[in-house]
Amino acid sequence: MSRNKKSRKPGSAASVDVVVTRNRTESDVEGRLRKRLKKRKGQKSGSRHSEGSEQKHRRSGEARDPRLGSKKKIPLIITEQKKSSKQERRLSAEQELEMLESDSQLNVLIDRIEAGENLGAGLQKYVDEKLDRIEALMKQLGLFEPEVEEEVDMVEPTVKKARDEQELLADFEEIDLDQFKG
Repeated sequence: MSRNKKSRKPGSAASVDVVVTRNRTESDVEGRLRKRLKKRKGQKSGSRHSEGSEQKHRRSGEARDPRLGSKKKIPLIITEQKKSSKQERRLSAEQELEMLESDSQLNVLIDRIEAGENLGAGLQKYVDEKLDRIEALMKQLGLFEPEVEEEVDMVEPTVKKARDEQELLADFEEIDLDQFKG
């Protein structure tokens, strides 16, 4: 026995000769729209290859380490650098000393210190570093002369003698503090 396939077409052997026509009402149209929108849920097919991901790749490329893919040229042949001679180092030390002595900012700051003005911690540190460097360069060049500090005793201008603790204590107790008041 052969099998007959069911068909929905009017006029088929299995169906009734009654054809039903429906009027399209608003509810039918809305139902079809809802069905169409429901089918289109989710991402588009092939969405990972769309333009949005290209922008993400560009952003991640900007965040990468800038040293990667550096265009800096690397020398293939390494040449030994000639060490500077003692005379050349001396000339460079003289030039550095000349630059430090003619530094206008340093000169202005030293003038302010001599005038009795207090500098901030940063400026004072700058002046100290530069003065230390000048002193080191002068020692290197053989131009440095240590300053001779004279000891001046305000109370007794006579030559100091070694004194024991008892004499020092007695001197301290005899000091008249009223003479130091302003």
